[in-house]
Amino acid sequence: MERKNFLKSLLVGALSTPALISACSKDDSVTPTDSSSTGSTGTTTGGTTSSGSCTVAPTETEGPFPTKTPASYVRSDITDGRSGYKMTAKITITSSNSSCAALAGALVDIWHCDAEGNYSEYGGSGMQSTNYTSVHFLRGRQTTDANGLVTFTSIFPGWYSGRATHIHVHVYTASGTSLKVTQIAFPEGTGTAVAAVNGYKKGLSGYTSNAQDNVFSDGYTVELATVTGNTTDGFQLAISLAVPA
Repeated sequence: MERKNFLKSLLVGALSTPALISACSKDDSVTPTDSSSTGSTGTTTGGTTSSGSCTVAPTETEGPFPTKTPASYVRSDITDGRSGYKMTAKITITSSNSSCAALAGALVDIWHCDAEGNYSEYGGSGMQSTNYTSVHFLRGRQTTDANGLVTFTSIFPGWYSGRATHIHVHVYTASGTSLKVTQIAFPEGTGTAVAAVNGYKKGLSGYTSNAQDNVFSDGYTVELATVTGNTTDGFQLAISLAVPA
């Protein structure tokens, strides 16, 4: 862990669950979990590299709750019965080695917490007291089409202590080689979807903003999605992420 983020984790840990904050901190390594932003010009941020005019998505930690067997959840609708405001996520994967041309045939895994801030496949511990070890909601895998696009139907994520609203993304080649582990950030402030959802029943008291989040605080422009819609009709998320392929 970089020194600045280690110091941040000590500070945040005094205010919230230390194990969770440490596990979700910035990590420049990529650890494949299964063998089976916007990628465009712009200022390079922490963990981000550039290839020509194409900015590679930053490498982020998978966090403490990655999908255990992602190849088992090839599906576009990942809701799995969880309640919340509907959200359609359109994620485009591009190749930084080809000036951000669409990357077809890539495997894209995503996972995020539910409205209450809990993850499936985990729980019953100090990191997450609610036990969801036997269920698999809000996790899924899709293969990019000719335009590099995958589309998931989900719910708008909730939040938990120490983290801003986010979605985890792991991109692999068609043969299962890990290309990128990153995260998607959400716009915040008046008029945004985060404000409209207002943390569901939890509200936003104690919410950690992108600027204070230990993962996003060193720069999140490349990871920031466009989010439109409303609580009545649902939300639409769109982002393009460049990976070194």
